Amino acid sequence: MVSKKFSIIWDVEAVNDFKSAYQYIKKESSRAAKKVKREIINAVKKIALHPDSHQPDKFKINNTGNYRAFEKYSYRIAYKISEKEIFILRFRHVKRESLEY
Repeated sequence: MVSKKFSIIWDVEAVNDFKSAYQYIKKESSRAAKKVKREIINAVKKIALHPDSHQPDKFKINNTGNYRAFEKYSYRIAYKISEKEIFILRFRHVKRESLEY
């Protein structure tokens, strides 16, 4: 069986939040910041091949299953599966207030 590879598209706000998190971690440890960044990017790349590998996003109102989320290093990454693309919609620390959308 041949897997379909989806394109990954990051929302501007999600990119900015990711960059801010990286800079925050970097203040304490450049090495840790690079590790977290690398691991999160690798996790996002994996969903391009297996978009259904994570649970439906419990914060998405009326979610039909195409909105999903996962956590890595205390960050929650929410994404939407479309026909050809994966949209990274949110990047938030898990201790921040969760927002329905």
